[in-house]
Amino acid sequence: MNFFGYKFGGEKRSASIENPTVPISDENFLAFFGVNSVNLPNVTIDSALTVPAVLAAVAFLSRTMATVPLHAFRDTKDGPVKLTGKTAVTIHDAPNDLMGSFKFRQYFWQGVFTGGRGLAWIERNGSVIEALWPMNPAKTRIRRSGFKVVYHYDNHEYPAADVIDVPFMLKADQVSHYGPISLASKAIQLALAMNEYGANFFAGGGVPPLALSGPLPQGADGLKRSMNDMRRAIDEAKKSGKQIFPIPPGHELKPVGFDPQKGQMTDARLFQIQEIARAYQIPPVFLQDLSKGTFANVEQQDLHLVKHLVGQWAKALEDELNLKLFGRFKNGRYVEHNLDGLMRGDFKSRIEGIARAIQTSQLTPNEGRALENRSKHSNPAADELLVQGATVVLGQQTERGIGDTGGLPLDDGEKNDNQA
Repeated sequence: MNFFGYKFGGEKRSASIENPTVPISDENFLAFFGVNSVNLPNVTIDSALTVPAVLAAVAFLSRTMATVPLHAFRDTKDGPVKLTGKTAVTIHDAPNDLMGSFKFRQYFWQGVFTGGRGLAWIERNGSVIEALWPMNPAKTRIRRSGFKVVYHYDNHEYPAADVIDVPFMLKADQVSHYGPISLASKAIQLALAMNEYGANFFAGGGVPPLALSGPLPQGADGLKRSMNDMRRAIDEAKKSGKQIFPIPPGHELKPVGFDPQKGQMTDARLFQIQEIARAYQIPPVFLQDLSKGTFANVEQQDLHLVKHLVGQWAKALEDELNLKLFGRFKNGRYVEHNLDGLMRGDFKSRIEGIARAIQTSQLTPNEGRALENRSKHSNPAADELLVQGATVVLGQQTERGIGDTGGLPLDDGEKNDNQA
């Protein structure tokens, strides 16, 4: 038989919960007491973005990935040289006639960090890359046959070789994907429920749900009238600003449920930020949560972001671009992000680092100026590698031990000084 009219898993159960075969954790049992997953808000991409932590994660990550400089290079015997022409313009400046690099890549990464996939079609003219066009992942159907993958989009079929495809996480079939919002739907669902509860609570003037106890009229109509009278009294008290309003003699108002403070709503909302940060593997400080931030660890979280998150996604896009744009045998051509821009320190640290690199022959003065977007110096020496003269090979010091005499003999006074 049914338990109070509810079925458990499609099976008939005893009416008594003392029966060990009745699963009291069953959703239908909880639904009888008003606790049901149906009561929780549905999670979609649009609804998830109304949660500030999710919005911050998606906006921050997509904009950060769109900001990192992306260049195309060719290997030469003298080292890497930046490509020029249409391919270079498409990769670095404007992927197509309608979008700049930032707008295109931000849309691409938004797809990865919401639904779980970023897609773009490659428009070719022979070996020249004419343009990259974004594809809406929600309207794209991916079909695999053996070792061939075809993308159906806007009544056209595109082979995998012409589609840039970066999934958040692939499923076992290597075609379907997981998205961060769907994987973290329970945490987002709870955050949405708390948002809704908080909005309703404060929209009601901070008055929690109340129960009126005492002698009440009998019958549905009488109960309805008494409830309406009490609601009007509370509304009038809120409008007038009075903190006291009368209730019928022998009656008492009691709150139903927990108020936000007793329910630790503030702590729960803070914990949801941390949960969403875990889902995106992003340090909470970048979701504007400084509860665990200090002067010491905020900088370390910045390094963690670049090393263990941005660097990983940059590599995922680089591999996909290199494979689809240039093929497996790319003839020395490749695409690479420049993560140095995200690692820039304060002005004093940058200048000291550049000066150190110039003094140790790692950069020429003009290369150091280029790092700060300064124009080249006209002196030819600015294109030469420099090193401090006091650094010599061990065992080849001059007789003085300090500097070189230029081959001139020491005079008697200098000899006496040395002997002394």
